[in-house]
Amino acid sequence: MSALPAAAPPAVTAPAYARLTVREAWIPMRDGTRLAVNLFFPAGLAPGTRLPVILEYLPYRKDDWSVARDVADYSYFVRRGYIAARLDVRGTGRSEGRTPDREYSETELRDGSEAIAWLASRPWSNGNVGMMGISWGGFNAIQMAMRRPPALRAIIAVDASDDLFHDDIHYIDGIMHADEYELSMDLQTAETRVPDFPTGEASLRPRFDNPPWFLLYLRHQRDGPFWRRASLRPDYARVRVPVFMLGGFYDGYRDSIPRMLAALPGTAAAIVGPWNHTFPHDAVPGPAVEWRATAVRWWDRWLKGKRNGAERLPKLTAFVRDWYPPGTQRATIPGGWRSFAAWPAPDAATRTFFFTPERSLADLRPAGPSAQALRNVPTAGAEAGFWWGELTVDQRPLDALGLCYDSEILNAPLAILGNPGARLRVTASAPLANWYVRLEDVAPDGEVTLVTGGGASGAQRDGADLPRPLERGRAYALDVPLHFTSWVFPRGHRIRVAVTNSLWPMLWPTPYPLVTTLGAGGADPSRVALPLLPASGRPASFAPVTEKPQAVPGVSDDGDDWPGRYTIERDVVASATVVRWSGAYGQHFPWGSERTAEALVYRQADCCSERSSVHGDASTAVSLRNRQLVWSVRLDVTSDARFFHYRFIRRLTENGRQIRERAWSAAVPRDGQ
Repeated sequence: MSALPAAAPPAVTAPAYARLTVREAWIPMRDGTRLAVNLFFPAGLAPGTRLPVILEYLPYRKDDWSVARDVADYSYFVRRGYIAARLDVRGTGRSEGRTPDREYSETELRDGSEAIAWLASRPWSNGNVGMMGISWGGFNAIQMAMRRPPALRAIIAVDASDDLFHDDIHYIDGIMHADEYELSMDLQTAETRVPDFPTGEASLRPRFDNPPWFLLYLRHQRDGPFWRRASLRPDYARVRVPVFMLGGFYDGYRDSIPRMLAALPGTAAAIVGPWNHTFPHDAVPGPAVEWRATAVRWWDRWLKGKRNGAERLPKLTAFVRDWYPPGTQRATIPGGWRSFAAWPAPDAATRTFFFTPERSLADLRPAGPSAQALRNVPTAGAEAGFWWGELTVDQRPLDALGLCYDSEILNAPLAILGNPGARLRVTASAPLANWYVRLEDVAPDGEVTLVTGGGASGAQRDGADLPRPLERGRAYALDVPLHFTSWVFPRGHRIRVAVTNSLWPMLWPTPYPLVTTLGAGGADPSRVALPLLPASGRPASFAPVTEKPQAVPGVSDDGDDWPGRYTIERDVVASATVVRWSGAYGQHFPWGSERTAEALVYRQADCCSERSSVHGDASTAVSLRNRQLVWSVRLDVTSDARFFHYRFIRRLTENGRQIRERAWSAAVPRDGQ
């Protein structure tokens, strides 16, 4: 990679306080509803001391589901002179009110503005508030910054996105997606408050009876005001506060980072490592790093006013991944860190490979036009995983069902960092077709490792807000953006680009049997552009993680097998496939215990592209001294040529006796999906 010495890792500020203390408070909203917040203070804080506040704002139940996680995540910052506030969204956890009808609702964001003002006005606050969070907490940190509450001075967003339609969990690459999140959120938001878990009408009606969110999302299958209301991407000028971002090359939300670095008008910096959907200090796969030292520097600059140069942090610090063999069990990813003063880097460059009629990648475009036929296989795709991240298995079985284009054997390493992009010249025999492009590394022994990929709907060629049918047999030039990545292709390996029309069960199949063609050569040839690793990158490093979090008395884990287990069952006679996923986790508390189990079953047959289905079951069992409560949900989504058929059942039992049930069903027309 480079013989230059790495820059010294960020200095770790010594903690000023040994421990933290926690107290609950209630934040009154203008309509009289009270939101519950846990406040984390440095133990031994001198009377009259005023400190900045770091807010995390979530529906993930601060007193059971995330109680141990919160103490572990906040202790580092609280020990260094901050107050952390963990706020339950209205109608979730211990907060009062009706559960919102969706993520990031107008009510949630309006409440957030009021909560920030309340935190800034407390006698223990210096008036400066920052927002920090992973996933949901990162999303609403960005969205709260868009609203510009006066006391919000800076944010740190981890594994979050600026585009709720194209990049969130419901329509990945603009194409319908269903996974365990749709089970867990519509299960968890029905639960009542800790520790008494009341089951009276006044407690159950505003939560248990709320319609499932997935049904609402299914009714919005195209981009538009529903999604753009809380998406930053249409107008980056709405955020003016400093933004620090973290992401991982095995996380599905990573594309927002290069976009925001390029477009935000104010100060921004980012770290992207070899991580899944997790904080970098406890990441698997690793290496885990002490990113919080940089975060403290960030907070010290914007919340305490220290002139420490945080505004001059590298724009992007990224982990450049070295090759490794395919497989889902890997503790550490090989590679090294590079930092860039600007992103896009001023010396950014690309290398373009053209598809050839001989199924190869070439530096020169073929002389004349040609086309290869590609038959859609609806069951193709399980080897690519459940979203554009995670570790994956050998891609050869999936490659066999598509069109593959290989480079010559590399006589020198080729390093990339950025967003690759493919441009395909295509035709289709049906009015709706999708194309999926995967960038892969082919080892000398034939093993194939997935580097990155991306998909595009032919119907959305002119915009995800205006899907239009394809004309049968008409040639189109279709751009397929691939997700943000880094990689070093070693000497002696080949670069492969693989193209399919299905990527199931990650993305819902089109409703038509179809054959497409992929053109090589001609005036606008099919090709892929790879972003080369800029030479301006400087080697970087991070300190190892050594500080232990404070334990929570009486709270312990009861096993967590995330990201779960999945199996693939193929019926070669019927040409049908079943993918099964399951996961479970639990915790013990002073007042009892909780155990959650989830399972999904995806079914698809190659004969019937329109008939796809997913079935899900999930339950949370709450064991108290004299009671056992079980919240459970059952989800069924099937499709035919014209409709998605949705059914969802929510149940609650107490000591084995059912005390409440609600069910929802709908036939939702397919709309460009």
